[in-house]
Amino acid sequence: MKEQQDKAMFISFCIEQYAKAKGMKTEDVVKLFELYGITEHFCEFYDVLHTQGHQWLIEEIDEMINDRKI
Repeated sequence: MKEQQDKAMFISFCIEQYAKAKGMKTEDVVKLFELYGITEHFCEFYDVLHTQGHQWLIEEIDEMINDRKI
């Protein structure tokens, strides 16, 4: 149960940071994450990703979105 809470808090942090960095509404970021599977990926690789800084995470999200648009 604790791990699920930690993952939820991490995803929430990522959403907030991405929204702030891109000047987007959090609701729009949630939709974007769902569309491109960001949430699932970040939950799956939580152990590694939660140790990264917010700027790196934003760059990683951008890269994932760009790669998955193709």
